[in-house]
Amino acid sequence: MSSKRYLEEFKIEAVKQVTEKGHSVAEVATRLGTTTHSLYAWIKRYDPQQPKTIESNDPSADI
Repeated sequence: MSSKRYLEEFKIEAVKQVTEKGHSVAEVATRLGTTTHSLYAWIKRYDPQQPKTIESNDPSADI
């Protein structure tokens, strides 16, 4: 069984419905036919308010 693929623009618009318009994740996921798990992942990836983790190979960065 293959999973459905969504365009990046679709994901960004879905995230905006939650972050900018205040709709619940469950409501948006149901309306758009996706899962809440996917929508939470998209929010983590596309929401500019989410902190980005930066990987570093510099051992002094842990200090």
